[in-house]
Amino acid sequence: MDNPIVTVVGATGTLGGHIVEALLERGAHVRAMVRATSDRTRLEALGVTDFVVADLNDPASLHRIMAVEPVATAVVASAAGFTGHSALTKGDNSRADTDGYRSLVDATRSAGVPRFILISILECDKAPGVPHFYQKFETERYLTEKGQPYLALRAGAFLDRAKDIVPDKVRNGVFPDILPGVPMALTYSRDLARYAAQAALDVPNSALNKSVDIGSDVPATGTMVAAAFTRVLGKPVIAKPVFPRIVFTMLPLVARFVPRLRDNLSVLKWLRNGSYVSHDTQKQKQLFGDLPTIEETVARYCADKGLS
Repeated sequence: MDNPIVTVVGATGTLGGHIVEALLERGAHVRAMVRATSDRTRLEALGVTDFVVADLNDPASLHRIMAVEPVATAVVASAAGFTGHSALTKGDNSRADTDGYRSLVDATRSAGVPRFILISILECDKAPGVPHFYQKFETERYLTEKGQPYLALRAGAFLDRAKDIVPDKVRNGVFPDILPGVPMALTYSRDLARYAAQAALDVPNSALNKSVDIGSDVPATGTMVAAAFTRVLGKPVIAKPVFPRIVFTMLPLVARFVPRLRDNLSVLKWLRNGSYVSHDTQKQKQLFGDLPTIEETVARYCADKGLS
């Protein structure tokens, strides 16, 4: 097999699917790691034929699939226990973000895979106690501890979401603003997927073993994003809060009785402090070129979603 082989962990997710597309476009052979319950339809439609079945919570399965010959030239990991799909499955899915990723690193190192591309989270090292966020930083530390060559792409706030409500809202002149007035580094999943493919295939070894902030050239508020939609589409788009203020007042009370909401509350508190911004944009520029502006990001999104 002449093409480089890249194992994608989390391939059936929204971001994972985009990563698969980006890798295929660059001529890579994609080996998709899936769970037994995963829907492979989208990946099969893209032309993926190499599937390996494993689970982050099953270390033996990870060692088995990483040892498949020929061994992959890179692993790209975008899987998370903190997802809707995971919520529908049985077991302690929070372990996927902790023990699961440690097992994945161990299996990758044991198989001799030359590089591990981790989809991480912006400023995760400053988020102790925030579920899913700080676990990414712990995985970065574990990669270093185990001597596994890696690159961690610390993504900012996504313009698009797994269940993307933005297109329909924007068609009606509204941008759904989750945290009004809070600036955040803006990320579009297809841009992040392109960076991940570059990291897996093209980034020199000398650039590995570091974290790279990923986002727009300046932090964006919902109002700024709405203004970019207005300019790109040539029609008024206004930012409108997704949640009424009373939600933020009531959430701590409700979260006492709903464990999953406690996790969401921790994330929201952290985000409202303005923590989701990049303090080092140079690494992204050096590896992947000029940072996209908010308007450039929105323009690509509109084109892909058929809005423009």
